[in-house]
Amino acid sequence: MANWNDPQPRTGFGASPSLDGRTAGRTTYDAGLRRHMLSIYNYMASGVLLSGIVAFVFANYGLAAAMINSPVKWLVMLAPLGFVFAISGGAARFSETTLKALYWAFAAVMGMSLSTIFLIYTSSSIATTFFATAAAFAGLSLYGYTTKKDLSGFGTFLIMGVVGILIASLVNIFVGSTMLQLAISILGVLIFAGLTAYDTQMLKNQYAQLRGTDFVGKAVVLGALSLYLDFINMFQFLLSFLGQRD
Repeated sequence: MANWNDPQPRTGFGASPSLDGRTAGRTTYDAGLRRHMLSIYNYMASGVLLSGIVAFVFANYGLAAAMINSPVKWLVMLAPLGFVFAISGGAARFSETTLKALYWAFAAVMGMSLSTIFLIYTSSSIATTFFATAAAFAGLSLYGYTTKKDLSGFGTFLIMGVVGILIASLVNIFVGSTMLQLAISILGVLIFAGLTAYDTQMLKNQYAQLRGTDFVGKAVVLGALSLYLDFINMFQFLLSFLGQRD
């Protein structure tokens, strides 16, 4: 495992104290940023893992099939949205511990909701799509972290795209068009791919304002939630046209 501890600067003969000070400050900042982003990725990955475990258990013990044929399915479908609003809207009021508890509850409920995909698609296609999503997410997030290009201008466009997808999905519930569903899935993959890179860069840039404050721990949870949503949505849209049905 990488050692994130800051190395002690050593000033050699003839070295400039001001230059050494700037170098040491930059080293400290970079090490702190790496720790911060690593915490976000750890929480995000742990949330995805928890959702996967819950989904697998529900699907394999018949709970998903029982749930989908009962009114409980509406509660399970809508509960994750409620958790997202609670975490995002209550970040300033809630303690860090409360936010973490809400995040884990959200991940568990999302697992219950995702368990129904095992009733529709084959396990092998779900696994293949998951690993394809993981590889794409890793590459896109790495791009967002390392690129010098400012991605902030894409934020409004991408959010508008998400709203458009939601509206189109609601319309397609009544229309039932296969072609519209395919278009929604393709656009969904592209939009959440863009959001993965955008959110990663945004989280990286936010650290400059957050470091040393009491909010930095809460920011880790909020960042993990953003990346979790990017990953899960990209996975679901990919699965809708790559997954093999049972």
